Amino acid sequence: MNYFITGGAGFVGSHFVDRLLAKKKRVIVYDNLILGKKEYFQQHLKNKNFKFIKGDILDFRKLKQAMKSIDVVVHLAANSDITKSSQNTDLDLKNGTIGTYNVLESMRKNKIKKIIFTSSNVVYGEVKKLPIKENSGPLFPISLYGASKLASEALISAYCHNFNFQSWIFRFANVVGARATHGVVLDFFNKLKKNKKQLLVLGDGNQQKPYILVDDIISGIFFAFKHAKKQVNYFNLGTKGFTKVKKIAREVLKYLGLKKVNIVYTGGKRGWPGDVTKVKLDNSKIKKLGYKFHKSNSDDAFISGLKDSLDWLKKYKS
Repeated sequence: MNYFITGGAGFVGSHFVDRLLAKKKRVIVYDNLILGKKEYFQQHLKNKNFKFIKGDILDFRKLKQAMKSIDVVVHLAANSDITKSSQNTDLDLKNGTIGTYNVLESMRKNKIKKIIFTSSNVVYGEVKKLPIKENSGPLFPISLYGASKLASEALISAYCHNFNFQSWIFRFANVVGARATHGVVLDFFNKLKKNKKQLLVLGDGNQQKPYILVDDIISGIFFAFKHAKKQVNYFNLGTKGFTKVKKIAREVLKYLGLKKVNIVYTGGKRGWPGDVTKVKLDNSKIKKLGYKFHKSNSDDAFISGLKDSLDWLKKYKS
């Protein structure tokens, strides 16, 4: 099968490329390299099954042309830095909602029927009843990023029903592992590079989020793609438990061997506008399908991924 991956040079996307090429699939990566890095797929450039096209999903003409002779679209391209949304209010509208429309319309023009979409747990907004199941609702996201993801899900559903597409939508927990382009570990690492005596933590440190290893994200997607047969398939991907930000800060300092670091909290319960402070995901739906989380098998999965994340950061970002 021929796979077309938008955002394939990014964090999750590059791991997806690794896995597909290991399975001898043909892969086209389409990425504007704003957040993604060419070094993430450098090892595949001589692989006859791999092709890279530098392009933006907002360039509809180029996108449509690049998507010819494709069987499956894996749509990961988006603004992944949620903290920038409130400063640039059309960022997620363009890179999320409009970009997704361009992907779907390019698929329609090229008669491609299958799409895998990486959404996020932020589509749920602030839900009182935890853990959150996929049928939780109504859905009222509180960030512009979450709004764009939810709008993208709606567009995908509409294209499925109007043009006989089939979709697999995944609402991720926070993903950890090597090649991260954003997230709390990268944020803490970069801050400590500049100042080893102080670590600034957004909010009060009591924010609670579920974490999942990038390997389990990829495995879960492949499993659901193979076994879920509905027209619109959607799943939570993340452990049921959570990790507090203040614990993450302590573990990062411990792993880096840094002592006598003054941890300073900016205050307030949110780290940024639109930050959902307490998230727990119910992952029973994909488990009932038969999937087993191979590595993220504890509620505190973040600690399992911390070593991979920091080892990679120390090697490539020091």
